[in-house]
Amino acid sequence: MVESISEDRYIVDGRYWQKSEGQDAIDCNLCPRHCVLKDGDRGFCFVRQNLGGQMKLTTYGRSTGFCVDPIEKKPLNHFLPGTSVLSFGTAGCNLGCQFCQNWSISKSREIEKLSESATPEAIARAAADLGCASVAFTYNDPVIWAEYAIDTAKACHQLGIKTVAVTAGYITPEARPEFYSVMDAANVDLKAFSDLFYRKVTLSSIEPVLDTLKWLKHQSNVWFEITNLVIPDANDGSDEFERMCEWIVKELGTDVPLHFTAFHPDFRMLDKSATPKKTLLRARKIALSHGLKYVYIGNVDDTKHQSTYCPSCKKIVIERNWYELGRYNLDGNLCKNCGGQIAGVFGSDKGNWGRRRMPVSIENWAER
Repeated sequence: MVESISEDRYIVDGRYWQKSEGQDAIDCNLCPRHCVLKDGDRGFCFVRQNLGGQMKLTTYGRSTGFCVDPIEKKPLNHFLPGTSVLSFGTAGCNLGCQFCQNWSISKSREIEKLSESATPEAIARAAADLGCASVAFTYNDPVIWAEYAIDTAKACHQLGIKTVAVTAGYITPEARPEFYSVMDAANVDLKAFSDLFYRKVTLSSIEPVLDTLKWLKHQSNVWFEITNLVIPDANDGSDEFERMCEWIVKELGTDVPLHFTAFHPDFRMLDKSATPKKTLLRARKIALSHGLKYVYIGNVDDTKHQSTYCPSCKKIVIERNWYELGRYNLDGNLCKNCGGQIAGVFGSDKGNWGRRRMPVSIENWAER
C-alpha cells in the first residue's frame, strides 16, 4: 500500500502489464482493450501511462470530490439498506459511452480537474468518523484506478468499513480476482444486450462484461446488482429485454436485483429523448415474467416499482420513495410477514440516512 502520495503528479507504479514482444512498448493487461503503449503514451483511459518502460497510474490519491450519499443511489437496494456511503471517483474511463452521465470527469483529459487529494487511510478515517457503512468507488470506473481502489478498500476494511465498486465490469480475467477480492458489493452497469450497441455506442464489447458477471456469481462472495440504462430507440426493444433476462436467469439465477433506469439526454446523445416511464414498466414486466424476483425502475418517481417485495407472500418488505426508506418489514434477511428469505446483505435494522447528499472536504482527515 502507498502510505503517502507523491507530489510528482501523484504517479505510482501500476500493475497488470508486461513488456510487448518485439516492440519498444508495454502491454496493459488491466482491461480488455490491452492498450500497447510506447514510452510516454497513455492508454485509452488516459490515467495509465508508459513512463520509461514502466506502467504508471498517474492519478493515485487524486479525486474530483467526496460526497456522502444513500447507498440506494449507487444503486444498491439489497446491501445495507438506508445506510450512508462515502462516494468518490477520479478521472478518465476505459469505455467511450456516447451517453455518459458523468462525462465531465470520466471523459476528462484534464488531470487538473482532480481537485482533492487523499490517502487511502484518510478516506477510511473519514468514512468511519462520518458514520458511513461503506465507501463507494464511483463516478468514473474504478477499474482504471485499481491500485488506488484496492489500497483504499484494504484501509477501509481495517476500520470495519465495507466497500462498493460501481463499474461497467470491463476488466480482464488476470486483474479481476485481486480487484474484487477487496470489494464487498458491486453494481455492474450492463449497457445493453447487444454487442453491436457496445461496439458502436460504448467503443467496447459485451463478452468481457458478461464474463465478469458470471465470475462474480460463481467465483466470488461479492454481492452485486445490475443496472441497465434504457435509451429510447437504442437498447429499449422488447426482444433485447427478453434476451437479457433469459441470460441473467440462466447464468446468474433469479436472485440478482435488476434496475431499469431512465435515460436523460447528455454528452453526445442530446438527440435522444428521455426514457418514457412506460418503457421501464414494460422492461420490468418482461423481467418478472422470466422469474427474476427483484426488479426495479429508477430515475423516475414511482414508489410502487422502487420498493422490494417478498417473492413468497408478495408483500412489501422495503418501501422506497426515491432513496428514502419507508416501511421496513425485514428481520435480518427474513420477511416479517411470512418468514420468506430475501436475497442480499442486511443489517439488524434499516439505516436512517434518507435521501441526503452531503459534500465532504476530505482534507479535514489528511495526515498532519
